[in-house]
Amino acid sequence: MFPVMQRSLAKRSPLLALGLMALLAGYNWLSGGGALPDLFGGAGSQIEALYASGESGVVVEAAGEVVATLRDDNEGSRHQRFIVRLGSGHTVLVSHNIDLAPRVDRLAKGDRVAFRGQYEWNDRGGVVHWTHHDPQGRRPGGWVELDGRRYR
Repeated sequence: MFPVMQRSLAKRSPLLALGLMALLAGYNWLSGGGALPDLFGGAGSQIEALYASGESGVVVEAAGEVVATLRDDNEGSRHQRFIVRLGSGHTVLVSHNIDLAPRVDRLAKGDRVAFRGQYEWNDRGGVVHWTHHDPQGRRPGGWVELDGRRYR
C-alpha cells in the first residue's frame, strides 16, 4: 500500500470504531437496554463533560472505585459521604442521604460501586446527591450499588 493510504486508513480506523460503538450504544439505549454506556474512557465521561462545562442538576449514572470514605455529614439531613474514582481517573464525591435511604453496609476503600444521582458542579470534581428514592414520587430516584445490592 502507498504510505499516504496507510496513514489515511490509520486515521479512519479509530473513527470507524468509535462510530460503530456509538451506533451499538444508541441501539442498546433505544431498545431499552438502559443508560448509555460510557464510550470515552470508563464510566463517568458524562460527569467529566458536566465538570468541564460547569453544568449542574443533571441525573448521572456511573461506577468506579471508592478511594476514600469520609465522616458522615450530620448537619441537616444526614449523609454518608465517599469519594469515587471513575475509570478515567476523575474523582467525584457521592453524598448519600441516610435519612431517606439505608446506609451502604461495610463500604470501604477499594470497593467498586455504581451509583445514580444528581450531579452538582464544584471545583473539586463535583458532587452526586439524590442517590435515594424521592419521598414525594415526583422524580426518578437514585441509588448506590455495592456487591449486587442497591441502596435507595
